Amino acid sequence: MSKKVVVLDYGSGNLRSAVRAVERAGAEVTLTGDRHAAEDADGLLVPGVGAYAACMAGLRAVDGPRAIGRRLSGGRPVLGICVGMQVLFERGIEHGVETEGLGEWPGTVEALRAPVLPHIGWNTVRVPPGSRLFAEVADERFYFVHSYGVRRWELETHGRTRPPLVTWSETGSMAGAGDRFVAAVENGPLWATQFHPEKSGDAGAQLLRNWVASL
Repeated sequence: MSKKVVVLDYGSGNLRSAVRAVERAGAEVTLTGDRHAAEDADGLLVPGVGAYAACMAGLRAVDGPRAIGRRLSGGRPVLGICVGMQVLFERGIEHGVETEGLGEWPGTVEALRAPVLPHIGWNTVRVPPGSRLFAEVADERFYFVHSYGVRRWELETHGRTRPPLVTWSETGSMAGAGDRFVAAVENGPLWATQFHPEKSGDAGAQLLRNWVASL
């Protein structure tokens, strides 16, 4: 049987492309803002484009923090994409305004330091050993569109039997020309990417298949 995935509809854009991409990955997909459906599905995908504060307001309007929290407390998979990853951290700072995030991970989403922003286009990532999300695509390029990111990973991992796997990327290829940022995280049932797998061609399609296969 196909796994059932909810793409959470909380007013963010780019939802249809996410739905189609996850359907192509082999899942039965429902686009809804209903909290109960989000809690009951095999997998929950949290998309996000635009401003951090607007995404958090949209999530709260559909009781998204509660749905995400309940899923994770029960060990049920959640995948965040782009700003849907950023809101999983403690806070976001945009244009001097600080907004409280979901706090699943410590850390701050802040403006990247690079000569050219937004950071748009295809880029490589540095994947740690043992990644399930990047199985078969660790050496591929993925599509990014963002001006903000998490520049420091702050979660203490001492004593953890399975520390989170953190994938990194950079805004520039020349020494001193770019800024390092978190490109993806795998932390128990909670996985997330700063890039858009639904816009990343064959590599993104394989990554989504990897997530669906994990459900």
